[in-house]
Amino acid sequence: MLPSTTMNILKIHGCYRPQPKVSQYSHNSRLCNVSSASILSHPQFPISKTDSKLKKIRVSEIGAPLWAWKDDEEENTRSSDDLTMNGDVYQKTLRLVECSMFAALGGLTYILSSSLAIENYFGCFFALPIVFSSMRWDIVAGRKTMVATATLLLVLAGPIKAITYLLMHGFLGLAMGSLWRSKASWGVSVLVSALVRAAGAMCYVVMYSFLIRENILALITINIHASVTFILSSFGFLVIPSMNVIYAIFGTVLLLNCSFFVFLLHLLYALFFTRLGMKASLRLPKWFAKAI
Repeated sequence: MLPSTTMNILKIHGCYRPQPKVSQYSHNSRLCNVSSASILSHPQFPISKTDSKLKKIRVSEIGAPLWAWKDDEEENTRSSDDLTMNGDVYQKTLRLVECSMFAALGGLTYILSSSLAIENYFGCFFALPIVFSSMRWDIVAGRKTMVATATLLLVLAGPIKAITYLLMHGFLGLAMGSLWRSKASWGVSVLVSALVRAAGAMCYVVMYSFLIRENILALITINIHASVTFILSSFGFLVIPSMNVIYAIFGTVLLLNCSFFVFLLHLLYALFFTRLGMKASLRLPKWFAKAI
């Protein structure tokens, strides 16, 4: 009686609400649905895209090849060795700078002396930059100096000045520098350089004959023929020399002139290089070595 009366009293006041009975089957099904949903929504081993990317990055970083580091270190050491005083890059750069500087010096000196009509006074110094480059570095450096000087003259003074420089001074300086670099004797050097100078002078005369439309060689041989005939007649020899004799005399005089000029260049350049401390790289005659 007491429990029923208390329940009635609670019903009257609205404090009691009867709950529906839940069967065992529905309870088990709810548990299964909740467990499956929780498993699907929250897996035990979650895999995200960011984690996979991080793993890939870490693997690539961990697996960075050690040989790449070694190659970088070797390249750094090589570059540092090349930039030293005895490195290849430094030496090539220094040779290029010196060749360009000597070419500019020789070209500007030639232009100024030609413009001021003092070429005959400074003609012995025009081949010096080429010989100096050949003696300091090698024959290739001397050839580069000659080509650079001719290019500078071609731009500043025109093709005639450039060709004249090559024929009268450029090839002579290259020949002297090559022979001195190869430690040739002075006899061979003077002879070969004189032949080069004579060939350049003949080409120079032919070029100017073509430019002025006048045969300068014919004028030279005619004057030589007249001079030889006058000298022979003054001594009482009534002989007219043939043109072959005149050509031989002309060639001999030209070779003698070039030989004396080249010999003077040998003396001047040898003295100059000796004062610069390059005596060990020269092959000097005994009489000249004793004289200096």
